[in-house]
Amino acid sequence: MQGQTRKCIRKSGAEFCLMAQYRHATPTARNHDSMSRIDAHHHFWRIARGDYGWLTPALGTLYCDFEPADLAPHLARHAIDRTIVVQAAPTKAETRYLLETARATPFVAGVVGWVDFAAPGAPGVIDDLRSDPLLVGLRPMVQDIRDDDWLLDPSLAPAFNTLEASRLVFDALVLPRHLSRLLTVIERHPALRVAIDHGAKPFIREARLDPWRAEIRAIASHPHTMCKLSGLVTEATTDWTVAQLRPYVDHLLAAFGPARLIWGSDWPVVNLAGGYDRWFEATLTLLEHLTESEREGILGGNAARLYGCNRIDPLIIVSMHS
Repeated sequence: MQGQTRKCIRKSGAEFCLMAQYRHATPTARNHDSMSRIDAHHHFWRIARGDYGWLTPALGTLYCDFEPADLAPHLARHAIDRTIVVQAAPTKAETRYLLETARATPFVAGVVGWVDFAAPGAPGVIDDLRSDPLLVGLRPMVQDIRDDDWLLDPSLAPAFNTLEASRLVFDALVLPRHLSRLLTVIERHPALRVAIDHGAKPFIREARLDPWRAEIRAIASHPHTMCKLSGLVTEATTDWTVAQLRPYVDHLLAAFGPARLIWGSDWPVVNLAGGYDRWFEATLTLLEHLTESEREGILGGNAARLYGCNRIDPLIIVSMHS
């Protein structure tokens, strides 16, 4: 499976042995966990579940089931030990599906699920879900909500308060036009742990840095915010180059610093823009000027710290083809 060439056919002669060992020891500041690689943003989906409103046949190769056995070869090829799977549908059923999949998939270290933040019972739903140790965060699909001021709605405060108290991560799926609103949420909830997905999807295709640049800097001034180095290639032109991405990655590095950036593949959406392998190799090029420990942090250690993935030992992935 490479980029846009994937077809919805399972090879009957391929199986993947996924093994992980769990432990309870408290990790040290620099142990094997902190040096392992984590893909901190990818998805799984089954079309038949029926709650992916955005996922239509018009998306071509994405309109297909994507499951753990499809991701495993990519992880093995790039020595990625663990992952964070992120919701792709705005339903509680999606969160339950991902938690069930995570329990059956040793390499999944955590789930970022979905809750209706505006519902009166949202705090109780969050409390119920967080009893599952695999739930590490929640993500309302802000980019798809028509009201650009939705984040400022006072009815969301109880959900944000509960998230803040529970230490779950708020994954912010926002666009540049939402950043000023997100900043207000961060100021209202100073202990809220925030991960901005996909760098807030800057205007790479148009080669524009502003006003995204200043608003990202303002958010990064708050120490509980982090940012995902993910999803950038789908915001670029179809013939994207590392040089096209570099101004945006360099700004994220300058704003958040290497200790607060987290790498993610955005698989399988990344298949629309060159695929997993091309994005991973581009990332290594974009980060080659950093120290080894800074690169290790972005490729795994920072995600382990944010999402609490240190409880799981690195995964051994063995692929076997008959």
